[in-house]
Formats: sequence, C-alpha cells, structure tokens
Amino acid sequence: MKIDVFSHCTIDTIELDTFSNEQVGGAACYCGITAKNLKFDAKIHTKFGNDFPKEILLKNKIEFENALSNQPTTRFKITISGSDRTLSLLNTCEPIEYSKTNADGIVISPVYDEIPSDVYKKIKQDSSFVLLDPQGFLRRTDSEKKIFLEKTEIDLSKISAIKTSPDELFCLTNDNEIEAMKNLQGRGVEHVLVTNKRDISMLVKDKLYSITLPNLELHDTTGIGDIFCSTFCCIMLKEKDFLWALCFAGGAAQAAIESKEIGLAKIPARGAIETNASYFYNQIKFKQI
Repeated sequence: MKIDVFSHCTIDTIELDTFSNEQVGGAACYCGITAKNLKFDAKIHTKFGNDFPKEILLKNKIEFENALSNQPTTRFKITISGSDRTLSLLNTCEPIEYSKTNADGIVISPVYDEIPSDVYKKIKQDSSFVLLDPQGFLRRTDSEKKIFLEKTEIDLSKISAIKTSPDELFCLTNDNEIEAMKNLQGRGVEHVLVTNKRDISMLVKDKLYSITLPNLELHDTTGIGDIFCSTFCCIMLKEKDFLWALCFAGGAAQAAIESKEIGLAKIPARGAIETNASYFYNQIKFKQI
C-alpha cells in the first residue's frame, strides 16, 4: 500500500538544554520514513533547495519528483523546554505544486503556508482517505519571525481525519474541547483527533475515545505529531479499524519519545510501535457524548 505526503522538507536548528543541533526535518521526512518503517510505499510532494541532503530520502527509499527548487530549503529555529516549543521561521522555500496521485491515503501537513488553496482543493479529490494536520495553514510570523497561530477558515470537505492541538482546535472553531471537536465533525470530518501533551482523544460518531501516554521524560519532541499522523493513516488503511489506528499512533509517539533521539533518528521501528499499541488497546477509555 502507498501513502503520499504533501509538506515541505525542512532544515531545523533545534535548541535543547545547552545544545544546538541542525537537523533534517519537516512533515514530509517524518511522515515518509514512518510509513516506510510500517512497510508502506511513500511518496512526498515537497520542495527543497540545494542545501538539503536529499541522500536521506534516497537512503530511506522515499519517492519524490520535481522537488528541487532554486530557493533555499525552508528553515526553522526550534527552542524546546519540556513539552513546550518556540518556533522561529528562518526561511521559506517555494510553494508545492499539484501532481495527481493514486495513493491509498494522503497526509496533508503543511509546515508554513506552502500549499496554495487551489492545490489543497485538488489534493483532497485524489484519495478516499485524507488526513489533515492543519498547523501550517494556521501559522503566522510576528516582527521577529516567531511563529504564532491565527484563527483561519479551512475547507474540511473530503477530509477523513484531522489531528490538532488544543490551540489549533480553538483557531479552527473558536471553541474548546468537546464542542470544538463536534464542530469539526459537523463539517464532515469522520475522525477528529486532539493531542494535548500526554492526553490523546478521538471523536468518532457519538463516542469520545482517549488514551494517555506514560509520564516520560521529554527530550526532542520535534516531529512527534508527524510520526503520529503517518502511523494513524497507515494503520487505518491497512486494518480499517480506527481504535487500532489510535493505539498504533499513540504507540508510535511513545516509542519516539522513549528513544531520546534527536531529529529523524527518533522515528521508531515497527516492533516498538506494535508493543506499545497492544498495551494501549487494553487501556482505551471511552464515553458517549
């Protein structure tokens, strides 16, 4: 099976404790490599400059085409303190162009305004399962290039699943918690996922399911959401079971955190994900709303 990912590759300067590390990143890389670890074919629709080490994509057998840009790669500075992150935008590459896909599933996960509205509209028509992480549609920069979120209208038609944080959820709905999730559900999204640090919730029909990650010591949290999204999409496509998809996604996030690795090195192997998923499957809580 195959998933396609629409997102920029990035080069991130990660400031953690007293160390500063330059790492390859972006949802395209995290989602693509995660899918490959889950035995999926993966193609990324992206743009990057000559400063990007595309050998990483070739090594992991990630398919891409028409990705090289005359502009430098999108870059962020990410300052991490526990579960909190401060992002600053250092550079943006050119927008992603539309190319038709025959993938079984699609992940749309912009990092900063790289998917034009006409491209977004076309992408959604190309698969029966489309997962959206809207972060890059909501991000803006202040005078110092620090990232903040702004309330934004997004067309959610043809979106099968959406993954948000509480802050992103508020920007999308002007509401909080369950009412906000129901708002997105009312706009046609079948699986509404909210990740709030250790707590992960999913609204499907009239039931709210939840799992809680262990209280782990946090290290580099960059890309955890992307690993979560890619895993959820892959397991939904393979198993057609949203509870297993939730547990596998949570298990992937847990395994990535437990690795204590920096950058792409934290992407977990399938075995570690499966072990955690089995545990979560027996711990799921749910309530009718």
